[in-house]
Amino acid sequence: MITKVDAKVLSRDTLRQRVAEWRAAGEKIILTNGCFDLLHVGHVRYLHAAKQLGGRLIVAINSDDSVHALKGEGRPVVPAEERAEMLAALADVDAVLIFPELDVRVLVSEIRPDVQAKGTDYTLDNVQERETVTEYGGMVVILGGPKEHSTSQMIARLGQRS
Repeated sequence: MITKVDAKVLSRDTLRQRVAEWRAAGEKIILTNGCFDLLHVGHVRYLHAAKQLGGRLIVAINSDDSVHALKGEGRPVVPAEERAEMLAALADVDAVLIFPELDVRVLVSEIRPDVQAKGTDYTLDNVQERETVTEYGGMVVILGGPKEHSTSQMIARLGQRS
């Protein structure tokens, strides 16, 4: 039996089809991406802010191999399938994709989101995919509150308690 949560975790092909359907219905496409290794309140607030831009919110999460390459030894803490399931359970999230690349530019080129949403740990100057997004007329938006929550900090605090 496929649950509502399972139905939100999509393959790349299914995501492309879903984006086409949403666009045909006049929906705006918002994409955000990241590791989302240990889900915390900063993530939830950021995703809620992205959804408030109006439209369908897609969360692309890094695969286990790409998280390990980006974050180093011991990461990810939570396997990709479980990270995807937790994100898909959030009401603000319309779709989740696990992607293997180290950055999201290929996916951005494939689905051409109207908005690429990034958190306040970025500026418009250091968003790797900014040029890819703006080439087709999309926009990059930095949103969310100050970066007061971090998975790396959570892991460090947990290590101190062991």
